Amino acid sequence: MTAAHAGIPTGVHVILSRDGAVLLMRRANTGFFDGLFSLPGGHVEPGESIRMTAIREMAEELGIRLAEEDLDLVGVVHRLSDTNRIDFFLRARQWSGEPRCAEPDKCDSLAWCAPDALPPNTVAYIRDALACPLAEPWVSEQGWPAPVVAPV
Repeated sequence: MTAAHAGIPTGVHVILSRDGAVLLMRRANTGFFDGLFSLPGGHVEPGESIRMTAIREMAEELGIRLAEEDLDLVGVVHRLSDTNRIDFFLRARQWSGEPRCAEPDKCDSLAWCAPDALPPNTVAYIRDALACPLAEPWVSEQGWPAPVVAPV
């Protein structure tokens, strides 16, 4: 079961790259996308900015340290999933420590994967986000019905 969030649940995903590959985590025992690969990240908590969330989540999930100035915003997904959700994607230019499964109760595998060769069991909106260029920030809307155009 997912935790209740006031307003629109806001997620933060961090792209860690090494030798042309990105780090993915396979979710386990969370009740949300279990068995699927995703980028590391989590929900913004009260009183946190998106960069603060990224720093906290990477310490909790991977045991690594990030600095706020090393995080670049690369994109935003506004999606209709189980509810209305907004996900921010940040790229870490550098970090300290070696990523590891620091929460083995929520993640059962880490994998460095080329963005164009992701595992078939990768979360769909994560796959779509990783296909976007990282040169300048992008915005994607997913899962929404086509707008109804009122007659003139």
